[in-house]
Amino acid sequence: MGLLLCSSCATIFNGSKSKITLTNDSMTVPVELTVDGERKSDVYFPVQVKVKRGFKPSEITAQAPGYEDGHVTVRKKFNATTLWNIVLGGIPGFAVDAGTGAITKPDSETYYVPMQRKEEPANYVELPVRASEPAGRVSRDTPGRTDLERTIVRWYFDSDPRGARIFWRVISSVPAEVKNTNETYLMTTPFEETRSFNILGLTYENSRDVQIEIKVSKRGYEDQIKRFNVRQAIDQQEISGFFELVPKEQQY
Repeated sequence: MGLLLCSSCATIFNGSKSKITLTNDSMTVPVELTVDGERKSDVYFPVQVKVKRGFKPSEITAQAPGYEDGHVTVRKKFNATTLWNIVLGGIPGFAVDAGTGAITKPDSETYYVPMQRKEEPANYVELPVRASEPAGRVSRDTPGRTDLERTIVRWYFDSDPRGARIFWRVISSVPAEVKNTNETYLMTTPFEETRSFNILGLTYENSRDVQIEIKVSKRGYEDQIKRFNVRQAIDQQEISGFFELVPKEQQY
């Protein structure tokens, strides 16, 4: 009876799956994850997932529009916890766990998922000027009231812990066309709204040279700042991000 109870001690102690953390600080958009063949949608990094124990490596794929697929192989190593099986269940119990792969665990607790933005094809053609947009480039002093100036996209920001104040501003590398702005208070996290950029002088041509800077601030925590490319936000019809706030060190 004792041998039957302890015939799979590794599984009892550790479960049939192991938890790992996936990270990519540069990714601010949701991805679709495939972990050991199971799909998870609308996932933001960092995220904790479970992989199967066993001798076979676990394969993880991350996908997002506009990005090359990211791949991670999670290899397994011996789990010292299973030595308790010899104490509690003897050699037969240990042999059972060895046969099922329960004596293994991932070789790391955290994995970086590499994802690179796709390059535009060589035959990329700039979108034609719309009827409501002026021909030629506009400037910050003579905005053309183009469609892109009033582009409406989904804004979504959240943080842990919640209740952080959100500020945003325009960062432009073409200040003669698009003006840099001061910080503007938006709302507290969580925040979700469909609204326009209202960036004067913005065109599809210069939008790749313009960024939206988002800063979140909460008393007792370090401020966090992320920047989002406006061209990417326009193409994806979304600007979103999740902020893991870090407590400030106490001063003595």
